[in-house]
Amino acid sequence: MIEKLKDLCEKNGIFLSDDQLKKFEIYLNMLSKWNRVYNLTSVRRKEEIITKHFFDSLTLVKLFEKEGINVEGKKVADLGAGAGFPGVPVKIYYGEKIDLYLIESVGKKCIFLEMLKKEISVDYKVICKRSEEVEERFDIVLSRATGETFDVMRWGKDILKVGGYLIIMKGKKVEEELRPFTVSLRFEGYPERRYIVLKKISEDGHTR
Repeated sequence: MIEKLKDLCEKNGIFLSDDQLKKFEIYLNMLSKWNRVYNLTSVRRKEEIITKHFFDSLTLVKLFEKEGINVEGKKVADLGAGAGFPGVPVKIYYGEKIDLYLIESVGKKCIFLEMLKKEISVDYKVICKRSEEVEERFDIVLSRATGETFDVMRWGKDILKVGGYLIIMKGKKVEEELRPFTVSLRFEGYPERRYIVLKKISEDGHTR
């Protein structure tokens, strides 16, 4: 099953080692097991988890390349991490190059993320709080399917360092006001992906 992820990634210039694929396989099986009891994500079929969660999260690798965003040595936060997307797949890919923080307020999801960390031997920090309660500041804040875009922008800018990037993953619908900040990428075997990319230049403003 996990070969599907390898093939889809390679078609799009993303290459995973055997060790990384093993971590994704453990992740897949653990998420499927927990989903039956705790309903962590509405996507249930393993094949869909691979495409709609794992690969979709990894598309950020190509966005970083396109936008010239250097992630190495950066503090990266996943705002509203849920079952770990997009943060954990990104951490599996970059490994020790990034410091990952998963911000999630739902207790059962935080427990899953803590258990997952041990099972896949990937080091990240789970912050089991609402974003408004988080005091740390980050170089890159990621958000995927967290809430209304302008709410996410407000939450994200408050935990973002000046000079840092807020990246919101979007489907087809993008608010008119945000189109100048939108990047679209096409992938083989996967629908077009859109991202809102904002850079914080002061404590009270953003720019592309």
